[in-house]
Amino acid sequence: MKFVHIADMHFDIPFSTLAKNDLGNARRLEQRQIFKQIIEYIAQNEIDHLFICGDLYEHEYIKQSTIEYINNLFKEIPNTRVYIVPGNHDPIIKDSYYNNYNWNQNVVIFDEEIRKISEEEVDIYGYGFNDFYRQNSNIKEIKIENPNKINILLTHASLDASEKEEMQYNPISKKELKSLGFDYIGLGHIHKTNYKEETNIIYPGSLISLGFDELGKHGMIVGNIEADKNLEIAFVPVDKKEFVEQEILVDEQNSQEDLIELLNQVQIDENKYYKIVLTGKRNFEINTYEIAKQVQNKNILKIKDHTSIKINLEEISKQKSLKGIFVKNMLEKITQENKEEILKAIEIGLEAM
Repeated sequence: MKFVHIADMHFDIPFSTLAKNDLGNARRLEQRQIFKQIIEYIAQNEIDHLFICGDLYEHEYIKQSTIEYINNLFKEIPNTRVYIVPGNHDPIIKDSYYNNYNWNQNVVIFDEEIRKISEEEVDIYGYGFNDFYRQNSNIKEIKIENPNKINILLTHASLDASEKEEMQYNPISKKELKSLGFDYIGLGHIHKTNYKEETNIIYPGSLISLGFDELGKHGMIVGNIEADKNLEIAFVPVDKKEFVEQEILVDEQNSQEDLIELLNQVQIDENKYYKIVLTGKRNFEINTYEIAKQVQNKNILKIKDHTSIKINLEEISKQKSLKGIFVKNMLEKITQENKEEILKAIEIGLEAM
């Protein structure tokens, strides 16, 4: 049986990072185009199953027109069974479109009860969120009913969650999952793929990158499981756009105008969105807000200042002058938590003097 496994599409997400640059609407259109490409891939390659492991859309923002667009695409692959497990952003609650919309007949939507769907060659178990948080789904209690068939588990979960926040999103132990004996476990929730050929517990990652906390390639998992339980999987990138960080050394720039000119000369890939990280020893106070307004390339979305002051503060602090006393008192206030703020305050104070 051939399958495609995706997760975390987040249809109709506001794209707050891109909204400031008027790119949010363009990114939402790209979401639609990429989803359509996946449906076309499924049709062309006669894929048996499409697994969508949570956060297909944003419950707070989703429009009915978007739901209709998604469902119309499902109609184009009538011979493919579409399995959806709602996640924490699209839970199957009272006013959910999962409850209040007439989905195409090839669509199966799991709810908060662990359920098994039997097909000729495969048994598919699934569990979905019925709220925005879930701490115990009892997945570890599942007993596979027919070990001779292909057995697949689909859910939205935090694998080996260690942080308190992640413990609220269906935490599951990888060790416990392995012990259940499934031939493939499709997960959603983590936006970075963990694809490795030697494992069968897979996060495909978010289908498209949603911001600078999701660097790298994004796409889908394409797999095949033979009757003898042999599993073959591959990660297929589908998002043409990529969020990247690029460091720029500012040691040689002597003014804000010099820095803006430097940024305008940066070689830009049109298919990438950039966060520029300024590094090195600066010769002037850097105002990233003002600089960002004057940078010409719209693909530079963020500018972060990670530079440090070029002057020798220890030497100045020894001077018997107003500057020396100021710097000495400020250096005494530095802690690990406030170091960046104190150094910035020193820089501004010295410029004022």
